[in-house]
Amino acid sequence: MDHKGVQLRKYLYDEGIDPDLRRLIHAISVASKYISAKINEANRKLSGTTNASDDEQLELDKISDIILADTINELDYIGEYASEERDDVISFNNPHPKYSVALDPLDGSSLVDVNLSIGTIVGIHYGKNILKHGRNLAAAFYILYGPLTTLVYTSGQGVCEFVLNPEGEFILTQNNIKMSDKGKIYSPGGLKKSWNEDHHEYIQELEDENYKLRYSGGLVPDVNQLLMKKGGLFSYPELQDAPLGKLRLLFELQPLAFLCEQAGGMATDGKRDILDIPVTSLHQRSPIYLGSKYEVEKAKSFLK
Repeated sequence: MDHKGVQLRKYLYDEGIDPDLRRLIHAISVASKYISAKINEANRKLSGTTNASDDEQLELDKISDIILADTINELDYIGEYASEERDDVISFNNPHPKYSVALDPLDGSSLVDVNLSIGTIVGIHYGKNILKHGRNLAAAFYILYGPLTTLVYTSGQGVCEFVLNPEGEFILTQNNIKMSDKGKIYSPGGLKKSWNEDHHEYIQELEDENYKLRYSGGLVPDVNQLLMKKGGLFSYPELQDAPLGKLRLLFELQPLAFLCEQAGGMATDGKRDILDIPVTSLHQRSPIYLGSKYEVEKAKSFLK
């Protein structure tokens, strides 16, 4: 069915998505409009605290987390809420929990003061125990706050993009987004001097194949670029001073890996699929190689 031009809620209904999952996705999409408004207020004051991963928090991080937590708390079938900005999982006393939510309320918030794109990353899990591998995801999406505010979504039936229109509705602009088997761009994270030799050789191989460097320093815009440009590679490897890399498995990598796989791509830690890695702690980190099949498979051949 060609849904182009339909609102997010109508699209989810037409696709036969579970009514409670529809309500949850819609509620978070509405919350994102408030976050977008807060970003536009350009409140860049540091809050003077740090999050559970010891990153300095901007006021926007805290506000975004509060907006999303309050929104999700309104639903009587949510089991748990976990945020990259919190030390612990919030467990709700709802008698029949159907879904739990793990999210990064405002990824890349340090880019706000230079006016670059940032995003919200959301993973929706079945049931109440959120510390599971990514195959337990019911849906995943991110909201990109850039020149346009977009929402890129999957529930395991392909990847779609919605754009927030001037009337305040998310409207479908692309469905069945697919990556090519081989791309033309690469986004390498981490300080080059801290890369291990095998990763350095791999990136050199991409450069020798004339890949174009496209790296903003923002996870959501860089992954969005891969999806919209139909392929390429995003990497944040193990580093000499950070063997598990920087990015969080539960809050960032699982949702983005689900989207990538649904678009025909791959996401691994260099050896294992991201969605198969067991979650043993809330703020667990992992290296990531995400993108087209050619680039991710090639990474495996270089990494020891």
